[in-house]
Amino acid sequence: MILVVDDEPKLRALLSMALTAEGMEVKEAESAEAALDLLGRGDAISAMITDVRMPGMSGLDLVKRVRREHPGIECIVMTAYADSGTGVEAMRNGAFEYVTKPFEMDEMVLLIRSALEKGRLREEVAELRVREADRYQMDRIIGDSKAIQDVIRQARMVAKRDTTVVVRGKSGTGKELVARGIHAESGRDAFVAVNCGSLPENLLDSELFGHEKGSFPGAHAHKIGYFERAGAGTIFLDEIGDVSPAMQVKLLRVLQDREFVRVGGTRVIRTQARVIAATHLNLEEEVKKGAFREDLYFRLNVFPIFVPSLVEHLEDVPAMVDAFLTRFGHRAGITEGVLTKLMEYSWPGNVRELENCLERAAIIAGNMPLETIHLPEHIRLKRVLDRPSAFRLPETGLSLDELEKSLILQALEIKAGNKTRAAGMLGITRRALYSKMHTHGIKGYGPEETPEVP
Repeated sequence: MILVVDDEPKLRALLSMALTAEGMEVKEAESAEAALDLLGRGDAISAMITDVRMPGMSGLDLVKRVRREHPGIECIVMTAYADSGTGVEAMRNGAFEYVTKPFEMDEMVLLIRSALEKGRLREEVAELRVREADRYQMDRIIGDSKAIQDVIRQARMVAKRDTTVVVRGKSGTGKELVARGIHAESGRDAFVAVNCGSLPENLLDSELFGHEKGSFPGAHAHKIGYFERAGAGTIFLDEIGDVSPAMQVKLLRVLQDREFVRVGGTRVIRTQARVIAATHLNLEEEVKKGAFREDLYFRLNVFPIFVPSLVEHLEDVPAMVDAFLTRFGHRAGITEGVLTKLMEYSWPGNVRELENCLERAAIIAGNMPLETIHLPEHIRLKRVLDRPSAFRLPETGLSLDELEKSLILQALEIKAGNKTRAAGMLGITRRALYSKMHTHGIKGYGPEETPEVP
């Protein structure tokens, strides 16, 4: 239900008509005092639109009180005076947004929808936090080895602080689990995870910081970014080493000044979100190559936590096997030979590969004890450990540059010019592919003919 507060009956009626036409239920109040009386009755109000100047209590004071007594209600402030100070004070008092009269009714409808969406997301986060708190407690990080216990000790040490953390380790080692464990013990509310490596730069900008209506083609509505959604919670920036130089500059500003601007906007927005980042890259090497900003590296690397590869703590495999099979509902046990095979394998995909392997094996075994025959063939035969390279250097030699260029061209042809998929096929990041295309002078694959290089 939406509450419209204004001493002008005509404007209240127009807003009520527009919102009702959009399927929303609306209640009206002619003053701040009347609005508080109505809220005191316990009606399920989700958002409130209020004017600033009204007889009696002002709209700004109303917002302050509503946000204190009814924190679940999002507030939009209307003002007939284009005074930036009013807008700043409204936002400081907890308003979701402010608009200057006269305004387009469609704009107000979109703002209300955004406010309702923010409220819905907050409720979902609170519900998920209650439902899944136990799942992400630090003791869900499995392992009694010194390597894993060191990770847990460091994570607990920093959990209650506001310190920026960067979790480092190879893919599949459980970096997000560590980040969620830190968050679970921090006492913060929202946890927002963003895979920075999976989004192109322009989309990542909009997803992280939001955008204003009309800021670019297709921006038909105002959008709240992940930093705003996180509020005073935690934002997890996964694969941060893959972001572009331009995005690195914007992230540096957020970490340094705790503020950002929406795409297409001018208003500076403050953030209280705690940042936890993760990467599989060697950031020191990336800084040396000029691919990662040194100043951003130092801002991120305040408290690094290194998660070891599974091959570095194979003694934890038995405990992980028990935990994963319990999660998958397999209670028939395993044979001695299975554990031996699992301990002999090198696990290039780390804990994620072990988990996937056991899930598959549990499905195949059904109600029977898990045997070696239920394991994938490459694990039974230890192919990753023992397999020699299939490639043989010709006696006449070859040019590494020409070989690399040839492989890149083949990947681009196979993936029809899709650079993200071609990069995945080659086992490198999209940004690294751009750099190599630039080095080898490869052009003609789509609009991005000039690769993005540092």
